[in-house]
This record gives sequence, C-alpha cells and structure tokens, in this order.
Amino acid sequence: MTYRLGKRSRQRLEGVHPDLVKVVERAIEISQVDFTVLEGLRNIERQQLLYKAGASSTLNSRHLTGHAVDLGAYVDGAVRWDWPLYHKIAHAMKQAAVELRIPIEWGGDWKSFPDGPHYQLPRKEYPA
Repeated sequence: MTYRLGKRSRQRLEGVHPDLVKVVERAIEISQVDFTVLEGLRNIERQQLLYKAGASSTLNSRHLTGHAVDLGAYVDGAVRWDWPLYHKIAHAMKQAAVELRIPIEWGGDWKSFPDGPHYQLPRKEYPA
C-alpha cells in the first residue's frame, strides 16, 4: 500500500529544510507504516516547554532551525507509540535518504535519550 502526506502533515513541514522535506515525501511513498508529521519547525518557547517537561534533552534542537522533524506512526486513525513501528518508519526514511543522497540522523539510533519519532539533518553537512 502506498501512503501519502495529509494536509496537516504538509502544513507541519512548512519552514523545514527542503532536503529533509524531500526525504519525508519519498519515505511516505515506500513506508510499510503510515505516518504523520507531528512537528517540524519549532520556536524557542515550545522548545523550552518540551525541555522542562523532559520530552527533549536540549535547548539547542535542530527543530529551531528547520533541520528536524518528528514523525508519528499512524495506525487505525491514531498515533501509536510502539517501537517496532518506528523501526519500520526509520527503514523507509533511511532508504529514502540513501536514494536521494541526503544524509539524515535518526533519534532512535541515539544511545542516550533514544527518540524514535525524531529525524534530523546532520550539523556537519547542514550547519544552522
């Protein structure tokens, strides 16, 4: 089955770096799991709230510059948080990144504070 981004997901990609948008757009076409864009560009006030709540480990998030997105597994009309679903989305995102020759980092690969929904362009190749 081929999935596509909905209107809300496209709105949430506004302000996100075009290369990361390309990866997300390709990934939804090849993903085994439907997903929605939970968040893209974020302001500092939102970042501070997430940091204080423990939902982020930094105040220097790539979301602040449009270099990161959070994707949520969308199953039966609702966002699900089961880790196996996020591995499937990560597979699609990584495959899309290779196809497009755009490097990405998946938060699920982080050793400390793994973040399954999070994808970002590396700072080395995409400085803010």
